[in-house]
Parts: sequence; structure tokens; C-alpha cells
Amino acid sequence: MATELELSDFLKSVEKRAFKRSVYHVRDQEAALDIVQDSMMKLAEHYGDKPPEELPMLFQRILSNTTLDWFRRQKTRNAVFSNMNDFESASDDGDFDLLETYAASDNSQQIESSETSTSRAQVLRAIEQEISLLPNRQREAFLMRYWEEMDVAETATAMGCSEGSVKTHCSRAVHALSKALVAKGIQL
Repeated sequence: MATELELSDFLKSVEKRAFKRSVYHVRDQEAALDIVQDSMMKLAEHYGDKPPEELPMLFQRILSNTTLDWFRRQKTRNAVFSNMNDFESASDDGDFDLLETYAASDNSQQIESSETSTSRAQVLRAIEQEISLLPNRQREAFLMRYWEEMDVAETATAMGCSEGSVKTHCSRAVHALSKALVAKGIQL
């Protein structure tokens, strides 16, 4: 059975990757943060007494289910409140923080040249954009296999599908990403 320290260490180790994965799925940082936090709470409340080796698979499944629940709620909310946009002001231009945009994330980026840093950031943005455009199941399989580094069996269990489906989704995602990136002139 996982101790409180083991559970805490596990949650710390998956927090950033789970957030990134959720952002790719829902395309909203605040919603992604809520999804990850809800998933972590569910894991701690319902499965905190499970052995540490079972936590990764349980968390992935909970995260997937919580994301699906979010999409279901959005679909319902959009159906009920479809005309709410009529009440928003036309002058609402959103928040933009210039300092936050240009803040360096860590010291390692200050060592490289500005050109290299900018080029790398542009390539990463292009890759993230193309990943976000993938169909949901392809994106989910791709992120679990290559971002979370889960094997085919683990991914199939987390997604609730067969191993063959995971392979198909991953293959289609890789081909679509490759084609899109080559079209943009990006060679990896």
C-alpha cells in the first residue's frame, strides 16, 4: 500500500506532464488545471491505499475520465447557454501581460543565443499546434505513448481500448504530424 509520502511524490512527478496533456486536450489552461487537480484528488481519495506500482495506470485512467466528463459538461453548457455570447461586451479585449510573455522560464535559456531560443520556441509552438489539431483519440494515444512514455498495453488500458487501436491511433497521429510539419518546412 502506498504511503502518504509515496502518493505525494507520485503526484509531484506527474503534475506537469498531466497538465500539458490536459491543455492539449481541452485547449484551455484553467480548465486543464481543474481537470488535473480533480484527477489528483480522486486518486488520493479513492485509490490512495493502492500499491505504488498501480498508481500510474489508475491516474491515467482517472485523468482520461475526468477529461471526458469535462467535454460532456461543455457540450451541455454550450447547448444551454449558446446565446450567452450576445451579452458579452464588444470592447472586451482580454488580459495581456507583456512581462509575463517575455519572462525567462529558467537560466539555461539565457546561455543560448536569442536566435536559437526563438527558433526552438517557434518549432515547439508549431509542434504543439499540430498536436492540438489531431483528433481526440489520436492525440490521447500519441501523448500517452510519447509524452507519458507508456507502453502499448498501459495506453490501451488507460484509454479503454485494444492494443491494436492504440497502435492505429499512434500511427495515424505520427503520419499526420509528420506531414503537417514537413509542409511547414520543419525537419526533426
